[in-house]
Amino acid sequence: MRSAEDLGSSHGRRLLRAVLDDGREVFVKEGGASAVVRSEAAGLRWLGEAITVPEVIEAADDRLVLAWVRVEQPTPAAAERFGRDLARLHRAGAAGFGAPWPGFIADLPMDNTPADDWPAFYATRRVLPFARAARLPAEDVRLIERVVECLPEVAGPAEPPARIHGDLWSGNVLWSGGTGVLVDPAAHGGHRETDLAMLALFGVPYQDRILAAYQEESPLADGWRERVPLHQVHPLLVHVVLFGGSYRDSLMRAVSRVLSSAR
Repeated sequence: MRSAEDLGSSHGRRLLRAVLDDGREVFVKEGGASAVVRSEAAGLRWLGEAITVPEVIEAADDRLVLAWVRVEQPTPAAAERFGRDLARLHRAGAAGFGAPWPGFIADLPMDNTPADDWPAFYATRRVLPFARAARLPAEDVRLIERVVECLPEVAGPAEPPARIHGDLWSGNVLWSGGTGVLVDPAAHGGHRETDLAMLALFGVPYQDRILAAYQEESPLADGWRERVPLHQVHPLLVHVVLFGGSYRDSLMRAVSRVLSSAR
């Protein structure tokens, strides 16, 4: 590298903005397990077949090098284009619910072993493992297990596996080139409503424009808004595991809303 600027750290990994000897500007993550690096690189390349992501320049051992993304301010037009792009990404599909590489969200492992349908995948690969890891009170765990029991009832119409980002909060959408550029994926074949629910969890600029454009490109099944809390149960469990009990109330509100919809 010709030069490097320290950008701090995230989840124990050092972040750099660097210029390579050939003049290319890059983003570098250093540290962490090589499996995490390989998983992120595989997910980016897979998503990049259908939507804008940074080019993966190197993924080796404990270092991931990506092309630098020149960030700009989001606009309504960029949000609308991103909504259409996201719909096309989801439509690109997947071979099944899961992925052929090990999954991670932050540095937490996720089981990407394929399942026959989305309710089974969501229950056994996402919700239950993180409910066990979250160190919640026994009554909370029992309520989450009830969510799992009623999943076939509340999951909505069956859909084919979508090609999803898997951790699509606003910080993983960089605005550049008149659209959203996806970074830090937990990519897998999943349910497309999962990405939209994650966007809604912490808010995203011009969310109404994104959703309207998405709906024009690829209409969602009836009742999708009511299913948002269901798709937020897993990311909220992740936050409880990562950051502790401060997210418990938000998690249990989502659980309560899901159980209410099943009555």
